[in-house]
Amino acid sequence: MAAAKKEDSKKRKHAPPTAAKSPPHNKLSGDKKQQAKSHDPVDIKRQCRIKAKELVEARKKRKKHYTLEQELASLWEKMRIRNIAKEERSRLVSDALKRMKGKIPEIASSHVSSRVLQSCVKHCTQDERNAVFVEIRPHFITLASYTYAVHLVTKMLDNASKEQQVEFISSLHGHVAALLRHMVGSLVVEHAYQLGNAAQKQTLLMELYSPELQLFKDLISVKEAKLVDVISNLQLQKGSVIRHMTSVLQPILEKGILDHSIIHKAIVEYFTIADRSSAADIIQQLSSPDLVRMIHTKDGSKIGIFCIKHGSAKERKKIIKGMKDKVGKIARDNCATLVLVSILSIVDDTKHLSKVIIRELEGILKELLSDQSPSDVNDVNVALGEETEASGLAEAGEEDSCHTGADATQSSHLNEGGKKDPLTRRRELLVNSGLAEKLIDACCEMAEELLRSNFGKEVIYEVAMGGADSILRPTLDGKLETLHGVIASLAANPKMEGSDEQHLFEHFHSSRTIRKLILDSPSFACTLYEKALKGKCSNWAQGHSAKVISGLLETSSSVVHKLVKKEVQPLVDDGILKLAK
Repeated sequence: MAAAKKEDSKKRKHAPPTAAKSPPHNKLSGDKKQQAKSHDPVDIKRQCRIKAKELVEARKKRKKHYTLEQELASLWEKMRIRNIAKEERSRLVSDALKRMKGKIPEIASSHVSSRVLQSCVKHCTQDERNAVFVEIRPHFITLASYTYAVHLVTKMLDNASKEQQVEFISSLHGHVAALLRHMVGSLVVEHAYQLGNAAQKQTLLMELYSPELQLFKDLISVKEAKLVDVISNLQLQKGSVIRHMTSVLQPILEKGILDHSIIHKAIVEYFTIADRSSAADIIQQLSSPDLVRMIHTKDGSKIGIFCIKHGSAKERKKIIKGMKDKVGKIARDNCATLVLVSILSIVDDTKHLSKVIIRELEGILKELLSDQSPSDVNDVNVALGEETEASGLAEAGEEDSCHTGADATQSSHLNEGGKKDPLTRRRELLVNSGLAEKLIDACCEMAEELLRSNFGKEVIYEVAMGGADSILRPTLDGKLETLHGVIASLAANPKMEGSDEQHLFEHFHSSRTIRKLILDSPSFACTLYEKALKGKCSNWAQGHSAKVISGLLETSSSVVHKLVKKEVQPLVDDGILKLAK
């Protein structure tokens, strides 16, 4: 027994190590690493992208004209190169059109094919373009509703002959209202409206007025431009026209399709016949931040003015809020600036105006003053109280667009402008807001540029005079005296011989502006004489500058007469200087 135990103990000593203690197998460890790698998030995302691309490619391959589109894309990459030879491009265009012949209406809605077709229409010959027009002519209305095909249709319109243009506009008959309700289709109608002549524009518009005009094409030969005259001439029922136009315009406004000039014109015509409650409904719908998208056209600005004048305080606040961060762009637009003028002239909430409009105008004041456009200075002139051409146009447009029907109901839901005293409103917007002080500082910095400018001279004159009703006085008398001194110092500069730039007294615009200031502002006349003209009047008694010198005697101020008479009167007596009769 003892010998057996001894043998067992020897066996255990020399036994190989157990599986538990053995090192892991290389194959198993490799599998674990591979498994860990397969769970890498980056790798999973990459595999998902590859699968998604494969699915997209497989879906494209199921399309009827997949192969053709691939061939066209290859040709397009070659033909759109800028420095390609004209003959080579013509050859590629002809090749592409041959491949597409008979299939254009089917492939025009494709993103790739539409781009190829646009390039072909742009660079092909007139005969090839006519062939494309003939092929897509029966499908105009269908293609006008497709996101990509619409670009081909507009390109065809741009390159169409007069006969083709007439044919296309004729094909829109009966579909104008439906297309205007469509986000994509409305682009085609607007493009045709912009390209058409007055008669063609009227043809498109009249479909929106009445179902009879939409159904019977022969009735659309009326030459009257205004809806009131159309109703009178064709003996249409006014109530029926209002109901039809409401049913046409409401869906368009609800979808936010507000950018097109044909819609603006239709709304303006609607306001000329609508009763007060119907007009109030449209105003309520339009009085939103989206109104900013309409006011860039002449009719759109009329609508904006109408909404500002007749909207409620809440509706006006919505419109003004929508102008935030866009005031600079609005001020530079010849039509949109009229709406800004009406806001400054009508809205009573000057605190809100100061926060949204005045603050933004202050930031771009110098930029607006230096821009050679009349629209840029209209808002400042209105705040100063000057009756500008733009404010006159605004009132004229307002009267034209705000005229309601003769039998309009008397129970009005419309407001009639602001209730605050105009002088108080102007003072709060101009003086209390701090705009006037910054305006005077800007005029001091840019005095010479403004005096020489055709439009800027009006601004610096109004500022130097203290505005209408002397609104800047007496609060800013010190600043105004500084401005007078700056103008006088510039005028005191000696005349440079051989210089291309004319002296302020000899420049056409600046000489007349300075003369006007002399006649209307005795304080300026005295400052100018003391700083720039004392002892030098005889040097400026000829040419444009003579108007400045003669103004010193023509002014009604006895103080100025007493100051200058000793020096200027001898020039008149000797016949050197002539006074206006």
